[in-house]
Formats: sequence, structure tokens, C-alpha cells
Amino acid sequence: MSGRLAYEYVVLRCVPRVDREEFLNVGVVLHCQMADFLDLAWHVDADRLRALDPRVDVAQVEESLAFAHAVCAGHPTSGAAGAEPLRQRFGFLKAPRSTVLQPGPVHGGVTTDPARQLERLLEQLVG
Repeated sequence: MSGRLAYEYVVLRCVPRVDREEFLNVGVVLHCQMADFLDLAWHVDADRLRALDPRVDVAQVEESLAFAHAVCAGHPTSGAAGAEPLRQRFGFLKAPRSTVLQPGPVHGGVTTDPARQLERLLEQLVG
């Protein structure tokens, strides 16, 4: 892929106890309309999550991230959200919800390789 491509991304945060307003970054969703690209990269550090709340259901967090990944891929298990065009799927994933898995603000940038940029963002923002 050549040329510089604009992209948007959101960091997905696990907020085990909303009342404490503490969170751990667990994933990044990147959308690049020009490249017809939407994907999620994620990593859950169970020990760090349990440090925020020992009762957090790590399996549920991972299940929620797997669902978000299915939405990105347009997999049938993601229901109506996964059947939408990429732009609407990104809109679904970046919409705030009052759940344990919450999107941060939308950010943007330019890249020549959206997939590689997603890897870099995961490394920088999630670890």
C-alpha cells in the first residue's frame, strides 16, 4: 500500500469499578476508510486488572473484546452491528457505554500501513 492514509482509533479500556474511575487499557480499534480497514488488537494483563479489582471477571473482559473483534471482522456472531458497513461498525465500537469495557476518545493520524500502525498503537498504549 502506498501513500499516506488517514485513520482514526480508539483505545478500549477496562473499568472494573466505575465508581473508582480507574481503568486499564486493553485494546485498540483502528479504522482507515481509505484502505477499507477496521481491526482490533488487544491484550489483557489479568494481574494488573486484578490489582484494580480482585473480583474482576477477566474471562468476561476477554469475551467482550472477542465480540468487538467479531464486529470489526463482520462475523455473523456479532449480530446486526457486524452486518453494517465498516464506518458504522467503527461508530458502534467507539460509542460510550456504561459497561466494564469502555472506549476512550477518538484520535487520528496518518500511516502507510494501517495493520502495522495498529500493532504500534497496541504496543505503545496497551503494552
